[in-house]
Amino acid sequence: MTSCLIVDDSKVVRMVARRILEDLKFEILEAADGKEAMDVCLKGMPDVILLDWNMPVMSGIDFLRTLRSTEGGDIPKVVFCTTENDMAHIREAMTAGANEYIMKPFDRAIIEAKFSQVEVL
Repeated sequence: MTSCLIVDDSKVVRMVARRILEDLKFEILEAADGKEAMDVCLKGMPDVILLDWNMPVMSGIDFLRTLRSTEGGDIPKVVFCTTENDMAHIREAMTAGANEYIMKPFDRAIIEAKFSQVEVL
Protein backbone atom coordinates (compact mmCIF):
# COMPACT_ATOMS: atom_id res chain seq x y z
CA MET A 1 0.00 0.00 0.00
CA THR A 2 1.28 3.47 -0.88
CA SER A 3 1.96 5.64 2.17
CA CYS A 4 1.22 9.35 2.52
CA LEU A 5 2.42 11.65 5.28
CA ILE A 6 0.00 14.54 5.84
CA VAL A 7 1.81 17.50 7.44
CA ASP A 8 -0.43 20.34 8.62
CA ASP A 9 -0.89 22.14 11.92
CA SER A 10 -4.68 22.09 11.40
CA LYS A 11 -6.28 18.92 12.73
CA VAL A 12 -9.32 19.60 10.51
CA VAL A 13 -7.19 19.77 7.34
CA ARG A 14 -5.41 16.55 8.33
CA MET A 15 -8.77 14.86 8.94
CA VAL A 16 -10.22 15.94 5.57
CA ALA A 17 -7.06 14.91 3.70
CA ARG A 18 -6.99 11.58 5.58
CA ARG A 19 -10.56 10.76 4.54
CA ILE A 20 -9.85 11.53 0.89
CA LEU A 21 -6.55 9.64 0.81
CA GLU A 22 -7.84 6.61 2.71
CA ASP A 23 -10.64 6.37 0.12
CA LEU A 24 -7.88 6.35 -2.50
CA LYS A 25 -6.26 3.41 -0.64
CA PHE A 26 -3.30 5.25 0.92
CA GLU A 27 -1.79 4.27 4.26
CA ILE A 28 -1.80 7.53 6.26
CA LEU A 29 0.75 9.04 8.62
CA GLU A 30 0.28 12.47 10.20
CA ALA A 31 2.44 15.26 11.60
CA ALA A 32 1.47 18.68 12.99
CA ASP A 33 4.68 20.49 11.97
CA GLY A 34 7.91 20.08 10.03
CA LYS A 35 9.88 18.72 12.98
CA GLU A 36 7.32 15.97 13.63
CA ALA A 37 7.35 15.23 9.90
CA MET A 38 11.14 14.90 9.89
CA ASP A 39 10.93 12.49 12.82
CA VAL A 40 8.39 10.37 10.90
CA CYS A 41 10.59 10.38 7.78
CA LEU A 42 13.66 9.31 9.77
CA LYS A 43 11.73 6.26 11.03
CA GLY A 44 10.55 5.29 7.54
CA MET A 45 10.19 7.37 4.39
CA PRO A 46 6.63 7.67 3.04
CA ASP A 47 5.93 7.45 -0.69
CA VAL A 48 4.37 10.92 -0.83
CA ILE A 49 4.01 13.92 1.48
CA LEU A 50 1.13 16.40 1.48
CA LEU A 51 2.76 19.46 3.03
CA ASP A 52 1.46 22.72 4.52
CA TRP A 53 3.64 25.85 4.40
CA ASN A 54 2.81 27.84 7.55
CA MET A 55 3.32 25.76 10.69
CA PRO A 56 4.89 26.28 14.12
CA VAL A 57 8.26 24.76 15.14
CA MET A 58 9.41 24.10 11.55
CA SER A 59 7.67 25.49 8.45
CA GLY A 60 6.89 23.40 5.42
CA ILE A 61 9.54 25.08 3.29
CA ASP A 62 12.23 24.52 5.95
CA PHE A 63 11.15 20.89 6.26
CA LEU A 64 11.30 20.45 2.47
CA ARG A 65 14.79 21.95 2.23
CA THR A 66 16.01 19.68 5.04
CA LEU A 67 14.36 16.63 3.47
CA ARG A 68 15.84 17.31 0.03
CA SER A 69 19.33 17.80 1.50
CA THR A 70 19.37 14.23 2.85
CA GLU A 71 20.74 11.26 0.95
CA GLY A 72 18.21 10.06 -1.60
CA GLY A 73 16.70 13.54 -1.37
CA ASP A 74 14.52 13.21 -4.48
CA ILE A 75 12.31 10.71 -2.64
CA PRO A 76 9.50 10.99 -1.59
CA LYS A 77 7.21 12.99 -3.85
CA VAL A 78 6.12 16.22 -2.12
CA VAL A 79 2.90 18.08 -2.87
CA PHE A 80 2.61 21.47 -1.16
CA CYS A 81 -0.92 22.23 0.01
CA THR A 82 -1.22 25.80 1.24
CA THR A 83 -2.99 29.14 1.13
CA GLU A 84 0.23 30.76 -0.16
CA ASN A 85 -0.82 31.31 -3.76
CA ASP A 86 1.47 33.99 -5.18
CA MET A 87 4.05 33.11 -7.84
CA ALA A 88 6.99 33.86 -5.52
CA HIS A 89 5.87 31.19 -3.02
CA ILE A 90 5.09 28.68 -5.76
CA ARG A 91 8.48 29.26 -7.40
CA GLU A 92 10.25 28.98 -4.02
CA ALA A 93 8.50 25.68 -3.26
CA MET A 94 9.31 24.19 -6.66
CA THR A 95 12.93 25.35 -6.45
CA ALA A 96 13.22 23.80 -2.98
CA GLY A 97 12.10 20.45 -4.41
CA ALA A 98 8.30 20.26 -4.35
CA ASN A 99 6.83 18.09 -7.08
CA GLU A 100 3.44 19.81 -7.21
CA TYR A 101 1.43 22.56 -5.55
CA ILE A 102 -2.22 22.58 -4.38
CA MET A 103 -4.13 25.62 -3.16
CA LYS A 104 -6.38 25.38 -0.12
CA PRO A 105 -9.22 24.68 0.03
CA PHE A 106 -8.90 21.40 -1.87
CA ASP A 107 -11.23 18.54 -2.68
CA ARG A 108 -10.90 14.92 -3.78
CA ALA A 109 -10.73 15.79 -7.49
CA ILE A 110 -7.81 18.18 -6.94
CA ILE A 111 -5.89 15.67 -4.81
CA GLU A 112 -6.52 12.89 -7.33
CA ALA A 113 -5.34 15.07 -10.21
CA LYS A 114 -2.14 16.26 -8.49
CA PHE A 115 -1.27 12.81 -7.10
CA SER A 116 -1.77 11.38 -10.61
CA GLN A 117 0.56 14.05 -12.03
CA VAL A 118 3.33 13.06 -9.59
CA GLU A 119 2.63 9.38 -10.38
CA VAL A 120 1.62 8.12 -6.94
CA LEU A 121 -1.92 7.23 -8.03
